[in-house]
Amino acid sequence: MKKLIIFALALFVILFIGRQVVAPKIIERGFERMITSNVGIDRTADITDGLHVYICGAGSPLYDPKRSGPCIGVLAGKQAFIFDAGTNGSQNLTPMGFPTGRVEEIFLTHLHSDHLDGLGQMLLGTWINSGRTSPTNVSGPAGTAQVVEGFNMAYQIDSTYRTAHHGTKVANPASFGDIAREIAREIDLSGGSKVVYQKGGVKITAFHVSHEPVQPAFGYRIDYNDRSIAISGDTAYDPNIALASKGVDVLFHEAMNMNMVKTMQTAAKANGANGIEKILYDIQDYHTSPVDAAKIANQANATDLVLYHIVPMLPNDALIPMFVSGASSKFKGKITVSEDGTIVRLPINSDAIIYEHGL
Repeated sequence: MKKLIIFALALFVILFIGRQVVAPKIIERGFERMITSNVGIDRTADITDGLHVYICGAGSPLYDPKRSGPCIGVLAGKQAFIFDAGTNGSQNLTPMGFPTGRVEEIFLTHLHSDHLDGLGQMLLGTWINSGRTSPTNVSGPAGTAQVVEGFNMAYQIDSTYRTAHHGTKVANPASFGDIAREIAREIDLSGGSKVVYQKGGVKITAFHVSHEPVQPAFGYRIDYNDRSIAISGDTAYDPNIALASKGVDVLFHEAMNMNMVKTMQTAAKANGANGIEKILYDIQDYHTSPVDAAKIANQANATDLVLYHIVPMLPNDALIPMFVSGASSKFKGKITVSEDGTIVRLPINSDAIIYEHGL
């Protein structure tokens, strides 16, 4: 018995020491393999030709651990675009495998701060090591030029440090910054739409949405070969979205559960937070409930509906059924409440709609 105890103790010591020596080696090799298979790799090289949508920000100004500020990356064939640039959007796109350095254009839906406060980081992401020879185009409503000029000025000093440190091949001064295009002037303010990008089989159409007092505010439709999506931007219920989104494969629509926000409003009032109560009351008149978003998807004859710009925060998935309550009665297609990292793939010459998670 004594020998058995001694043997067991000796085995324990050997295993303990071995673990201290071997485990770090295993971790180091795992780290090396992970880095080798990701850093500098073009993760779009082998994906099927199609329309690929990357939710880089599914949230709102309200904190949500699963959802950053509004941001959607779209890869149409080899052409890359970004729609809105909310907080953390740029940081999320890279691990999702989105080719930020190949972005053709950034489109802003409107000029609320939560849709553009990550534009500075996006500016760096589309510039550094991109190989481009001219600045990135940023298109949006009237006022976009002022916003872009402000970000260019804020990051100009930093850009000189980047060039001095990394050289002109990595940080080319000629391609630093953004160039603004104000597309509002090209569209009938009464509620029309207009093609604002058409190249290489990709067509992007801007259309008016209802987000007063923010005016103009846009949604965007993206068509590539036989696949299509539409992005609502921030809006109240607006039949113009259904008209502009007719027949899309997937409608990406903002969503706010009014009953949940009213509960927050009541709590704010009870706690004497009058300013918060006022804000929570005001925001209900220029957003869309999940039920109304489902109505729009049905009117548009969309195949799927993906909700984003989620209000209020949904820190636990157990809240999702409450958030979308009643929506399935208005739209019989698939309804998805997105979060950061949601990827939707639409291969060409196919009806497939493939959902993945990239974070």
